[in-house]
Amino acid sequence: MNSGLGIWVVRYEAEKLGRYLETHLGGQLGGLICEAGVTNREAFSASFIHCPQWIMVMAVGIAVRYLDGLTKHKTVDPGVVVVDEGCRFVVSLLGGHEGGANSLAYRVANLTGAVPVVTTATETLKPLVVGIGCRKGASIDQIGTAVAQALSAVARSEKEVREVATVDLKGDEPAILQWCEQLDVPLRLIPRSLIRERPWVAEGSPLVHSHFGIEGVCEPCALLATFKGRLILRKTARNGVAVAIAEEVAEI
Repeated sequence: MNSGLGIWVVRYEAEKLGRYLETHLGGQLGGLICEAGVTNREAFSASFIHCPQWIMVMAVGIAVRYLDGLTKHKTVDPGVVVVDEGCRFVVSLLGGHEGGANSLAYRVANLTGAVPVVTTATETLKPLVVGIGCRKGASIDQIGTAVAQALSAVARSEKEVREVATVDLKGDEPAILQWCEQLDVPLRLIPRSLIRERPWVAEGSPLVHSHFGIEGVCEPCALLATFKGRLILRKTARNGVAVAIAEEVAEI
């Protein structure tokens, strides 16, 4: 196992997903072939310290057992995320901040269409998701100004933003990526197929429909990125950037 991203599977049925992650994230897949007399778990234990980050393709319960006895301290432990074979959830399990597992969980989620699960307090206490749609080639200043005005309209601040959400086809838009990096919030990509199933827009956009085959971007993306959210700001457009804001509704 190399010194980069490690990917580990426990079933041969997970090889296709493991290879997909290996190809797109630049990692190295392990767990398919073990030396004679060595169990899959023993092979993982021997490899664990050699990678700064891990993607474990398995159930969370299995991952917990595999990690038993391997962790030392949050400042030195690798970051670990767990993704189920059905790509339903990606869980940041270990080293959310120090090991970069929170960010890795979003990378895996955006690649597979899974839901990222991040439970560190810094993130879970932030209630807002900002949905963004923009013209191709929009500048970071355009994005920042539009979001700032949207937050101001509902008397909220950037410190309350948990994540930014947009349609998957905008995942490589430089200004959105740069603004998220500047704000230090993750970018959540929502598949167009999911938006078609749950359009959730107050008023459809003919322009968006002609380009992406969906009724809108910022409103459905903001809502779909929450577990149980409500729009506190419907679509507002400024200088080629559309913004909507959803707030997570806390259950009592």
